[in-house]
Amino acid sequence: MKLLLDTCTFLWAIEGGGELSPTVREVLVDPAHDVFLSAVSVWGITIKHGLGRLPLPEPPERYIPAQRTTRGITALPLDEDAVLQLPRLPALHRDPFDRVLVCQALAGGFTMVTPDPEIARYPVRILW
Repeated sequence: MKLLLDTCTFLWAIEGGGELSPTVREVLVDPAHDVFLSAVSVWGITIKHGLGRLPLPEPPERYIPAQRTTRGITALPLDEDAVLQLPRLPALHRDPFDRVLVCQALAGGFTMVTPDPEIARYPVRILW
């Protein structure tokens, strides 16, 4: 299964996973699944860190790639196909970062790993 982590899921996973569901914890360590982190999530983390709202032990440009690599998570760039999904989405979620993650999941055939009930309102596969 191709899994796209939402931002909070990635952060919880690298912090030890206490907030993750047992299913998610199990799936994230199963090598049968391909796990991805979007550049959109990296963008959001970097913005929050820069505003002082998300402390990290190192600058995001070192911390995020190191954590991804350690956990076998692949970087997912944002591409045109995903962005062109945006006009097809109803305005159910107010967070533009989450809406673009939904677009990436739809365009790439990903299952989103998220606890967000607003994301679950979109026609995207959810794992939690």
